[in-house]
Amino acid sequence: MPRLHSPDPRRASAPVTLFHDGHCPFCQREIAWLKQHPHRDRIRLVDIQTADVAADRGPSFERMMGRLHLRDADGRWFVGMDASRALYAVLGHRRLVAVSMLPGLAWGFDRGYALFARYRVRLGERWRAWRRRSNASGR
Repeated sequence: MPRLHSPDPRRASAPVTLFHDGHCPFCQREIAWLKQHPHRDRIRLVDIQTADVAADRGPSFERMMGRLHLRDADGRWFVGMDASRALYAVLGHRRLVAVSMLPGLAWGFDRGYALFARYRVRLGERWRAWRRRSNASGR
């Protein structure tokens, strides 16, 4: 699917609002990292599990549960892998974003993200259980 109408994530303007699933183990790790990031002042974090998403006049809760959503300071929305790209661009990781947008690689990153997003809850539960077993056995 072409991204003809999607804004360029490299041009996202700070501060951005990142809408995340606070129940997702992978999201929790990423949010913990973002809270420690040197440019954390460029991000507003909204846990869609606890916030009134409708108050933000954005996509529905159900839609946000399917893929990551980010809104920049100019009111532009970025969804899925483009939300991650916009986030990392605002944080100053523009080279990484540029690599993820190279022809051929962009398609792979977009599809990989879509697959991950679809199964993230199940994968997160398995990952969390594996970590508990590893920690309990002293590995």
